[in-house]
Amino acid sequence: MTVRGSARAPSLVIGFGLGAFLDGIVLHQVLQWHHLVVEYRDVDDLTGLEQNTFWDGVFHLVSWMFVLIGLLWLVRRRDALPGLGLRTFLGHLLVGWGSFNLVDQVVFHMLLQAHHIRMVEDYQFYDWGYTALGGLLIAAGVALVRRGSAPQRRRRVS
Repeated sequence: MTVRGSARAPSLVIGFGLGAFLDGIVLHQVLQWHHLVVEYRDVDDLTGLEQNTFWDGVFHLVSWMFVLIGLLWLVRRRDALPGLGLRTFLGHLLVGWGSFNLVDQVVFHMLLQAHHIRMVEDYQFYDWGYTALGGLLIAAGVALVRRGSAPQRRRRVS
């Protein structure tokens, strides 16, 4: 049984999860700029580092679940897949990724104040750069979706 519908929403969810994964891998692990709850548990002692590592792991599990849910949702809408072009799909992924950046900024940085992008004195520069990157990803994604769907509209009219 197939479920009719657009591939847009599941693709956005996948992009959101992949954006979260990139944040966790690059900023938490590779660059080690922050951990998820570093403002609540200092990493200067073993217990604090263990707590931060645990919550980073929870963050990765939630990121993985977003990707899995998006993939399962996309498979359920497999009748929409033949009409889903690569540009449109990549555009939706970018919009999802940029949306993650904006949600992360609002929820974790501003509301919960759990961490900042880079835990330094002038953290605002990094936080707002991250937010700007989110906006650029969304704009690039929307542009790709528009470019990807324009040929499809022309084909249907012909």
